Amino acid sequence: MFAEPDEYAEAVLDAVERIPPGRVLTYGDLAELVGRGGPRQVGRVMSLYGGAVPWWRVIRADGRPPSGHEIRAHEHYRAEGTPLRPAGDRVDMARARWDGPGPAAP
Repeated sequence: MFAEPDEYAEAVLDAVERIPPGRVLTYGDLAELVGRGGPRQVGRVMSLYGGAVPWWRVIRADGRPPSGHEIRAHEHYRAEGTPLRPAGDRVDMARARWDGPGPAAP
């Protein structure tokens, strides 16, 4: 049985839910957005709890989807219109990387 997500895991999962369809963030981008941890910590959260959020929007820095989930991830990319590299095997990071939520409203 899995433990309930802690405060850090909840922050990561909340951030993943804010990534718009057709856009992506890297594990490192997410750590930066949350303001703590690093890519490995984000990866651990995603491996334990990521099934409940749009996990395919969190990818490696080189544009590859999570290992072992490539086929399902690409189905989501096609459905959402996520920009892919010409070969179609990776996300086009220059076009698909999300800039984040932007500044908070005053």
